[in-house]
Amino acid sequence: MKRLGLGILGSGKGSNCRAILESIRTGTLSAEARVVLSDVLDAPILEIAREFAIPNAYFPPGQFRTRLEPNAEAELVQMLRDAEVDLVVLAGFMRVLKSPILEAFPRRIINIHPSLLPKFPGLEAWKQALDAGETVTGCTVHYVDEKIDHGDLIAQREVPILPNDSAESLHARIQIAEHELYPAVIEKLCRENDRVR
Repeated sequence: MKRLGLGILGSGKGSNCRAILESIRTGTLSAEARVVLSDVLDAPILEIAREFAIPNAYFPPGQFRTRLEPNAEAELVQMLRDAEVDLVVLAGFMRVLKSPILEAFPRRIINIHPSLLPKFPGLEAWKQALDAGETVTGCTVHYVDEKIDHGDLIAQREVPILPNDSAESLHARIQIAEHELYPAVIEKLCRENDRVR
């Protein structure tokens, strides 16, 4: 079985990246991390990549705060192609992707979000769920399109909201669910991809 080549994009701590790389290391995920890229120069996700000896790089995002400049996005596409990436995995990547990369990797870009989409897209979704008085939230893996936390759903996992939950305690439990769900979904995509070949 040819291993699916992953390109992981992140802007922050990289806990989902670590969960994916650990799953590859233990053999529960039959993919290969080809490159980890970040739009933040000193993002901890790049340190995690180095810890696992995965090629990694910073790419300058340009002047926009919530998306990439077109030339930066074109450069990102080239970096992913050079690394022979099959599937682009967003792991805490805080920018909206547009047509250059969406066209280069159609239905091959996935993201994980800390809510049961379509509920609570955007930042700090666990706080949104608490503020709304929900009794259940969770996490969602979905295909990426041009909108924020939008696109076809692939899988979800529920996390109950406990009566004494704080934003921090709820977020910590959602992250545990994320770290289990994301590698499992990628493994499912690997197996589906292998059947298609």
